[in-house]
Amino acid sequence: MKKFVYAFLLFSTILFSSKIIAQQNSKGPLMKNNFNEKIATGFANLALKCVQKEYPNKLDHVMNDAKEVLSPSAMHPAFYGCFDWHSSVHGHWMLVRLLKKYPDIEISQAIRKALNENLTAENIKTEVRYLNQENRKSFERTYGWAWLLKLQEELIGWNDADGKKWSQNLHPLTDALVENYLSFLPKQNYPIRTGVHPNTAFGIAFALDYARKAENKKLEKLLIERAIAYYKNDKDYDAKWEPGGEDFFSPGLMEADLMRRILKSADFLKWFNKFMPNIGKTKNLLEPAIVTDRTDPKLVHLDGLNLSRAWCMYGISLNLPESSKLKKILYSSAQKHAEAGLSNIASGNYEGEHWLASFAVYLLSETDNSL
Repeated sequence: MKKFVYAFLLFSTILFSSKIIAQQNSKGPLMKNNFNEKIATGFANLALKCVQKEYPNKLDHVMNDAKEVLSPSAMHPAFYGCFDWHSSVHGHWMLVRLLKKYPDIEISQAIRKALNENLTAENIKTEVRYLNQENRKSFERTYGWAWLLKLQEELIGWNDADGKKWSQNLHPLTDALVENYLSFLPKQNYPIRTGVHPNTAFGIAFALDYARKAENKKLEKLLIERAIAYYKNDKDYDAKWEPGGEDFFSPGLMEADLMRRILKSADFLKWFNKFMPNIGKTKNLLEPAIVTDRTDPKLVHLDGLNLSRAWCMYGISLNLPESSKLKKILYSSAQKHAEAGLSNIASGNYEGEHWLASFAVYLLSETDNSL
């Protein structure tokens, strides 16, 4: 009974916190000064509930023989929780992000304990061994790769004893995934334009953030070259077909979110006007997606879509001139999407709760300098 009461109170706190953020965001500047330690605790608790929760589990696993019928924790001792490998990775990223922001948060020791148990040098070596086995070339390509680099990016330069240790332990896996990018992207002639995991623009955007933070010029150069090759000549994107029924990314907005990282402001404005000339009139892209069943693991993706659309539109709007009507349209739409997404992070259903808080914290990180 005590466990049930605690779980109910925890859920109520998270739900209340996310509702408060959404309500505040609809009344003032996007995400401005709305985040606090109480809300951070609620989000962190969602990750703590799953980073060491092994089942249910959806494996991305090609079995080479009967000996490889193994448990998630045997194959992935660092990232076996949160339903799947990539969700576990970005759950770890969120915990690091929140711990950096609030080092004295009341659950700081619980966060450090979980990260110390998962991000050991030996666990990461096992992850690397798995990655290097036969038939692993497409494992988590490129969504999981991107989030792992985002985790390492978050740790770089953090003056914290645990943080330095986690970063050092992660290096072999980080290096292996960097090599995967360097090996794979030159062979990928065509970008993957989808609203789910394999989206090429997202995979490049997060990897580019890492490359710049890590000062990896070789990786940065390749990522920019491939982005230009894939997207520079795109025009007249037809957004009326968005969203797809299980999208958590907008293919069009994600591409623009990448290109605003690469092109100078004036060049980006010219590119964006050609790429999405009618976005200001595309209602289905500017209005939040509707989720009809948050117990369905695919339909609940649309809650994530609202969050990722918000961070994309906000980032794009920053690269548009103050006089632009489109800037105001995108900013307003970002607010609507943020409110819709943040209101439903804690639904009581594991299908969304194991990953949506990470999207929320990334959105808040991008739109509030204090986080």
